[in-house]
Amino acid sequence: MKQLLFIIVGVIIAVSAIAFAFTLTQANQQQLSLTADLQYRTHLLADSLKESVELYYTGHSTEALQKIVDKFANRERLVGLAVYDNKEKPVATSAGLPQTIIDQPHLVSDVMDRDEPRGNFLKIDGKSMYVFVEPLRQNDTVVGAFMLAQNASYIDSSVNQIWGSNLFRLLVQVFLFSTIVILLVRWIIFKPINRLAESIKSARTGRSDDFIKPIKGPSFFKPLAHEISKISQSLLQARSSASEEARMRMEKLDTPWTAERLKEFTKAHLKDREIFVVSNREPYIHNKVKNKIFYSMTAHGMITAIEPMMKACGGLWLAHGSGTGDRQTVDEHNKIAVPPDEPKYTLKRVWLSDADIQGYYVGFANEALYPLCLHTHTRPVFRKEDWLAYKRVNGIFAESLLAEIKNISQPLVLIQDFHFALLPQMIKANRPDAQVVLFWHITWPSAEQFSICPWRKEILEGMLGADVIGFHTQQHCNNFIETIGKEVEALIDLERFSISRGNHLSYIKPFPVSVAFTNGLKDTASEGKPNKNSLPWLKVKTKYIGLGVDRLDYTKGIIERLKGLETFLDAHPHYKKQLTFVQIAPESREVGEKNREYNKAVTEEVQRINKKFKIDEWEPIVLEKEYHPHEELNALYRLANFCLITSLHDGMNLVAKEFVAARHDEAGVIILSQFAGASRDLTGALIVNPYSAEEIAETIYKALAMSPTEQHRRMKSMRNSVKNYNIYRWAAELIKSIVSLG
Repeated sequence: MKQLLFIIVGVIIAVSAIAFAFTLTQANQQQLSLTADLQYRTHLLADSLKESVELYYTGHSTEALQKIVDKFANRERLVGLAVYDNKEKPVATSAGLPQTIIDQPHLVSDVMDRDEPRGNFLKIDGKSMYVFVEPLRQNDTVVGAFMLAQNASYIDSSVNQIWGSNLFRLLVQVFLFSTIVILLVRWIIFKPINRLAESIKSARTGRSDDFIKPIKGPSFFKPLAHEISKISQSLLQARSSASEEARMRMEKLDTPWTAERLKEFTKAHLKDREIFVVSNREPYIHNKVKNKIFYSMTAHGMITAIEPMMKACGGLWLAHGSGTGDRQTVDEHNKIAVPPDEPKYTLKRVWLSDADIQGYYVGFANEALYPLCLHTHTRPVFRKEDWLAYKRVNGIFAESLLAEIKNISQPLVLIQDFHFALLPQMIKANRPDAQVVLFWHITWPSAEQFSICPWRKEILEGMLGADVIGFHTQQHCNNFIETIGKEVEALIDLERFSISRGNHLSYIKPFPVSVAFTNGLKDTASEGKPNKNSLPWLKVKTKYIGLGVDRLDYTKGIIERLKGLETFLDAHPHYKKQLTFVQIAPESREVGEKNREYNKAVTEEVQRINKKFKIDEWEPIVLEKEYHPHEELNALYRLANFCLITSLHDGMNLVAKEFVAARHDEAGVIILSQFAGASRDLTGALIVNPYSAEEIAETIYKALAMSPTEQHRRMKSMRNSVKNYNIYRWAAELIKSIVSLG
């Protein structure tokens, strides 16, 4: 659209310049012509009256002279006449002649002194006048003067009319030219280009398996259309070959999993059954800023894990719509195709009231279940009104999901995280044929710790409505089995790791979640290491960069991390002005009092440490609370010398795996909390106790002093681990576990 606007503006400027030049010339010519004509007619009139005026003037008949003046004063465009004596005093004046014209002694005296007629254009009372003065003689002696005043305003009117009519003509021309340009560009250029782009997009996204036909368009587009048609055919052939290859290696777990392989796996096992995902957070959020709507991908580990699977498999994702522009972007069924720029699946938004959000999400989920499951020494808060809101919102989501699967046989439902512990049972009660998976993205505590929850039995019974309950690690599965044994009357099979209650069987399985890393076409090996100046907001000039990427959450151990960094700088002062630690910690809009207090505490700690160590322009810590897209985070991952993860307790922590996936140079070091699930997968990481500032400090020193050879050895091992068990394999094993149940 900008290019079209530039074309139209260019046309308008060109047409306006030409029109202005022609109008200016026409107006000047008209003014000169009318002026010359007025002067000529005035001179003729003056000459015709002069003889009579001189006759009566020399005869000293003032009364007769006044009659002559009055007689000729009524002519067209003649404002009036005046006769002056040799002392420049008016002898006779017409009635309509303005006093400001009569009082022109300098013009009268100049004519009598020079003894020659003169004319001049004057502005009198806002009107243009032409005043002409002729000397009166007697015996070759100037004895007075004779004045005529003509109305010259018609000249200005004529010139203004030319400008007005030409301006109207210009506006009409601009409108016609702009319309013609828009139509020509739209039909001759834009539409063919859009068709070409749509053809390439169809081939690239694999939306059609049909043979792409040659694209029609203007003759000057035919060479381009011909080549694009060939490229589209090649893309389809390549996609077909990739699909065939994916089918052949579908069951071979020793080869890397890709989106294409997962798609073929899903087709083979689900037989075109649609996948339904339920989560609190939506993958894409639309926000309204100054009457414009922008979208962004939600920064959350669960989104990072599930979104690649949905892109590969398609389906419907049900989530809470929390953006300020979410309602304006959905259709009448509250749905939108996402990703917005290249749709792969459908997002359906559920609307919740402020009271529901406060009770279900901030209250029960974040202030009760979250601290209950994560061992962070934070006391859970159990409020009955929050529990009731939690049950109500689970019911709202159940109602919305049941409406979507109403006419679908054996729907596959993947429920995400602790926000929907009651949802599996609600779905099963209405649709026993539905196959339900509940994946718990956080840790599961010991049976003793979970027993303090007043509504523990209802939560556990709700979860047992799922056919498969997944956790990140085997330890979490063990804790859950132990909790069921203590709290619920059920039959536990430790060999099959299943729980039988009534006529329903639930399997408890570990599925360590990962990231979309294939080390294939999407690998950034050819890009090289990014420059520090490639991120304008960063402004880091030091030799070493440390990195932390977390939600601003008290479970992430950010304050413990900062204290470890402070201890490191105290113990190794020669790293001052050599190291900058960048902490990315985006804030959540929906937080409880605990996280608000934590936000303030982190900010104050950063300010205190920066004040303590500040030298000139250097400060050791850069705290960024703004959201940064994955492209910028990937650049940061590749810039950092080490990534510091000090979670006090974490189900997995995908930041560690994202860091590994980004390091195609096989450099860099991960310092990883022993309480993060990722520490079991990433054996090449430097493991620390986040509660020990001294241990964190010495591990930072070890990371900075580590040789490139040792870095490569460790990173290569971790990259192989993430590549062999990426998010596509995670999704495949999750799907296989539910489909194998029959």
